[in-house]
Amino acid sequence: MKPLQYRPPVFPFTALVGQNLLKKSLVLNAINPQLYGVLIRGDKGTAKSTAVRGLAALLPELEEVRDCPFHCDPDDVSSMCQDCKERTEAGENLQRSRTRVRVVDLPLNATEDRLVGSIDFEYALKTGRKRFMPGILAEANRGIIYIDEVNLLEDHLVDILLDTAVTGINLVEREGISYIHPSRYILIATMNPEEGDIRPQLLDRFGLCVVTTGLDDPGARVEVAFRREKFDANPDAYLLSWAEKEKGLCEEILVARRILPEVQIADDQLAYISQIATAHFVAGHRADVLMDKTARTIAALAGRRRVINRDIEDAAELVLLHRTRERAEEPAESSVPASEPEGDVQDDDSRQDTEQSKFGTDDQQESSDPASENESAEGSPGFRYAQAVPGNADDLSPGPSRGGSEQVFNIGSPVHVPINEVRFPRDSLERRRSGRRTRTITDNKTGRYVRATMQRKNDDLAFDATLRAAAPYQRSRPKSNLAVSIREPDIREKVRQKKTSNLLLFVVDASGSMGTRLMSETKGAIFSLLLEAYQKRDRVGLIAFKGIDAAVLLPPTNSIELAKRLLEELPTGGKTPLGKGLLTAYQLLKLQLRNDPNLLPMMIVVTDGRANVGLFHDKFYEGPQFGEIYREIYEICDLFQQEGRVHSLVIDAEEKRMGSFGRSRKLAEALDARYYILEELVSEEIVETIKAES
Repeated sequence: MKPLQYRPPVFPFTALVGQNLLKKSLVLNAINPQLYGVLIRGDKGTAKSTAVRGLAALLPELEEVRDCPFHCDPDDVSSMCQDCKERTEAGENLQRSRTRVRVVDLPLNATEDRLVGSIDFEYALKTGRKRFMPGILAEANRGIIYIDEVNLLEDHLVDILLDTAVTGINLVEREGISYIHPSRYILIATMNPEEGDIRPQLLDRFGLCVVTTGLDDPGARVEVAFRREKFDANPDAYLLSWAEKEKGLCEEILVARRILPEVQIADDQLAYISQIATAHFVAGHRADVLMDKTARTIAALAGRRRVINRDIEDAAELVLLHRTRERAEEPAESSVPASEPEGDVQDDDSRQDTEQSKFGTDDQQESSDPASENESAEGSPGFRYAQAVPGNADDLSPGPSRGGSEQVFNIGSPVHVPINEVRFPRDSLERRRSGRRTRTITDNKTGRYVRATMQRKNDDLAFDATLRAAAPYQRSRPKSNLAVSIREPDIREKVRQKKTSNLLLFVVDASGSMGTRLMSETKGAIFSLLLEAYQKRDRVGLIAFKGIDAAVLLPPTNSIELAKRLLEELPTGGKTPLGKGLLTAYQLLKLQLRNDPNLLPMMIVVTDGRANVGLFHDKFYEGPQFGEIYREIYEICDLFQQEGRVHSLVIDAEEKRMGSFGRSRKLAEALDARYYILEELVSEEIVETIKAES
């Protein structure tokens, strides 16, 4: 008999205020698992997880094979695990038990072993035989997998979910074991679009998609607080007061499941589905198939055995939101073609009344402010120019124009900069920080197992490699009560790989030579990089140089919003102290690397290259085109080269039609940096935009 488990009370699904589309999409998946789950986009605090857990508590209990780790259905031999299938075929009468539908959380830091399963090491030592230890995919069979912030999930875990969500099985081929078991689940995930999108392959696998927002109506917000307070004060009494509605919706779901195989759809309605999909420029045919299935499920939920056109339109609203390719932003509702084939349409008023009685009116919302970090940069000891840069941010901050020479330009249109072409060489450093940009070895138990090592660091046992190392000595070793004798020299640990974040330090030319158009386009390019940095979980810093000084406007931080605000307010004017900008960057990066030797820093220099101010205020610079100034600049570039851990990218903001000195290109060569011309990046962006709109 299974030990009793404590289950905390769950807020009633039917008591949720509002979020009708969210609740409807969850109910449809409960009726028809072939809809392949729901992706929920929206803010935190809008009852996403509450709705999921409420649905699981609402659904009827499942009958399963007792003590089966995969929760097999005793009445469905075709979907059983291998063990249950063999016992059934041998004529054994499988013992049964009943359980509630499980909601299994997939944490973002889950390992691959925890997700797919692994070797039972203790059993292998005692018996000498391999046995599979089930993971999350086994636990979630016939249940729900819930992923909060799915867009932050490691890519290798996403790949596994892609395979199992479609096939309904988990095939494990690892560490000398081959095992297959059923894994049919409803995949429900949330994401905040501002945190970056998810891979298109996974996005398309979600059958339905909804957007959740907080409530604007004060009365509805009051009702949310009132209901939650009542529930927290006495959960049992509150659940009892909603028991009748919960039971009613559960019965509707059961009836819809029985009706669903009998629901019919007309040929002209299938043509209507194709017309809608074509009008939204969706890729492939999955949208058509899912609109068909969703429309049938909607009809079954309404108690009908025939699809009406309004069912198709409602299905399109849920199926096309994340698939349409002709929109500038995510709409709250999907549109359909103006012309419709003839057919039955349910009365809108009665329909709205029905949905409100089932799914309520509004929901909760909470907000969180991103935390910002504050650090200070110090000069690098021993560098002979260290005292040359005062780093006074006040000289570069927005304010009254001195002599009318400063201006603040708006951020131009976003410009794509191919920053991902900058590749960091592989090293042996082990990094703990998570991110989404650069692949690295990790020093903990997260990430993909890529190889084994004899070095003992974190007790992350590589069972297959350990057995191979111990195998040649088994005849000569005493076994005691163990089937396999393993000694200290045999033990191997896993080397894991994952993606980590970078530090992007922007060194921006804010001198008067940048001009109105160039500075606007420069800000557009930097803004695009800031958005990408936010999605890749990078830290950013901002240094600006103009007049006779350079200053750290923003020490390295995770607050991309603060960087954007400083960029918007950055004034332009005065001369070009390029050397001071580079020196300030060098000093700041040396400090960061001293504090964190595992850091992956990238310096992005945006300048027209026309330096005309040297490092020393009291020094007389002479020679054609201030040759001494550039000698100082190239000496600083040599410091970056000697450091070796800083990668650089130079964006040439020079206006080429006015004639080019090629100084930015030479700067890129001295830094061994990637080199891009801003005007070419802008032109490519315009061409791509025209292609997309034509």
